[in-house]
Amino acid sequence: MRLKYIVPILFISLFTVACSTDENDTPIINGIENLVKIQEITNNDHTIELYNKTGKFNTGYNSVTIRIKDNANNSYFENANISWMPMMQMPTMQHTCPKSAIVKVTDKNTLYEGFIIYQMTNTDGSGWSLTFNYTINNEDYTATDTISVIQSEKQNVTSFMGSDDTKYIAALIEPKDPIIGINNLMVGLYKMENMMSFPVVQDYKILLDPRMPGMGNHSSPNNTDLSYNTADSMYHGDLSLTMTGYWVLNLKLKNSENTVLKGEDVTDQNTQSSLYLELEF
Repeated sequence: MRLKYIVPILFISLFTVACSTDENDTPIINGIENLVKIQEITNNDHTIELYNKTGKFNTGYNSVTIRIKDNANNSYFENANISWMPMMQMPTMQHTCPKSAIVKVTDKNTLYEGFIIYQMTNTDGSGWSLTFNYTINNEDYTATDTISVIQSEKQNVTSFMGSDDTKYIAALIEPKDPIIGINNLMVGLYKMENMMSFPVVQDYKILLDPRMPGMGNHSSPNNTDLSYNTADSMYHGDLSLTMTGYWVLNLKLKNSENTVLKGEDVTDQNTQSSLYLELEF
């Protein structure tokens, strides 16, 4: 008689455990497990943690993942409204640089993302600071600190004056991991309205002519010029890389009236455009 009642009870217990395991085994997505902390910026109330793939800022395009920690209980905030201001201090002036808005990573409740394009730095990495202004539960906060920005080995960003007397900044964003074959080439293009404003340049054209200076300055087939994409406010084209090594991406910038603002054709007499970016893989 006892076995008659024990078996159903065991079955119910096993079923309950199985259901409980299914519900509780949903993995908690951290979102920073493949990232390296760049640094922390703190005030009396909070610690702002900055992450990316390398754990450092370099000249050029920098994608940044952000968390804000409550210093009182070490928890992280899910509903912060955040803005930032990078600032370069020069001997007689200061200026900022192109940057995105900071947005929440939708599937990771405490993470936020944005990007900064540092167009220059001092030889020792000094000169830049980063300020955060943010709101949590209708309370306003600020936090600021100096940061180190390392000069990239290759020219992945360039500042230049166009023939229209406007200063522009062009930054290489993709490919991050080039391959032999056709790569998605993505470039950010901005103009300097003033020292504190670098808006996106829309609907221009960037002509592309990649060359290998160490291999007779040969080019490659099946490249396409870059055009503006309204979805991400970037310029996209096809970059054909036929072998590994050092490549110069010769560029020409044209405005919406098809006027060349910067850059020249590559010829036997002119081996490189005055407007270019570099990559090596």
